[in-house]
Amino acid sequence: MTTAVDSNIFVAFWDRDNSLNAPARSRLDTALANRAVVAAPVYAELLALPSRTEAFLDSFFKDVGIAVDWDIDEQMWRAAGRAFESHASRRRKYEGFGPRRILADFVIGAHALRRGYHLLTLDDRLYRTAFPRLTVISF
Repeated sequence: MTTAVDSNIFVAFWDRDNSLNAPARSRLDTALANRAVVAAPVYAELLALPSRTEAFLDSFFKDVGIAVDWDIDEQMWRAAGRAFESHASRRRKYEGFGPRRILADFVIGAHALRRGYHLLTLDDRLYRTAFPRLTVISF
């Protein structure tokens, strides 16, 4: 089964001082044993990290065998928009309903759902709520 990997897994994986480094490493190894992919928004988010250039990311993903899926089609955008709208509606109805999210989170979830992938993330609550049919892997 193909696993889409969220940005936060790489943040924990690359930071040896992060308490989630070892579990992130273990889960990522499991994902790599099958097939791992990142959606284009994950790649874009990772570029914002210190010392993460296009050359670094391209080399890292090639070396570990993670594909970057650059294609986000209309159905993914629509699914992301519906999930984002639902999240915004819940926040308006119940002030303080979880942290505020950005659209990229919902594009990442819609990508995994529409492609039929599992999603490896630290934000399991967000993705389980926004995409109830998505198989979310967390720890």
